Amino acid sequence: MTEHEDHAHGHDHDHAPIVTAEAPGYYDIMETAFQELMIEKGYFTAGEIRRQIEVLDSRNPALGAKVVARAWTDPEFKARLLKNGRTGCEELGITFYDETELIVLENTPKVHNLIVCTLCSCYPRPVLGLPPDWYKLKPYRARAVYEPRRVLEEFGTDIPDNVEIRVSDSTAIQRYLVLPLRPAGTDDFDEEQLAALVTRDAMIGVIQIQSPAKGVAV
Repeated sequence: MTEHEDHAHGHDHDHAPIVTAEAPGYYDIMETAFQELMIEKGYFTAGEIRRQIEVLDSRNPALGAKVVARAWTDPEFKARLLKNGRTGCEELGITFYDETELIVLENTPKVHNLIVCTLCSCYPRPVLGLPPDWYKLKPYRARAVYEPRRVLEEFGTDIPDNVEIRVSDSTAIQRYLVLPLRPAGTDDFDEEQLAALVTRDAMIGVIQIQSPAKGVAV
């Protein structure tokens, strides 16, 4: 895990907004070219690629929310999940279609985690599905590292100064999932009700989950 120190400093960086339109980048163009080349050489068929895309499309944040809800209600499962995110997810029947490692990062009252991929768009797709467009764009990939508080503020998330922000940079073989703080006022909620509170953005770390009792982010 790569942790970037969170501190204020003078700089001349471009404060481009996170949500912007962007033309296909180098990796997008290379992906398309590679796919066409593999089909032409006979290594894969268009049908096989389509079926794999269907597998990817079947994944969505509801899977990650299920994992988070179980961790909130089962301390032993939570311990196993934090030790090995991949095997923890597999306990709940979530399969992984590649060899990537999954590290689950727990938010605490003193630490808030934020995930990013500075090089491209590596993302925990087996548990969250496809990444949002803004996650793949350069403004987020760059600014999340050097000014995470400002980026979080643009998502409406105000992290107190006494809370450390840890930014973890994903790689092709190592992905991250944020385990948010359980919101207050949910002591009587079952797993299904808890999972309904968990959003994709909370598992990336750009927002906090609202308490249903008081409407307060935690």
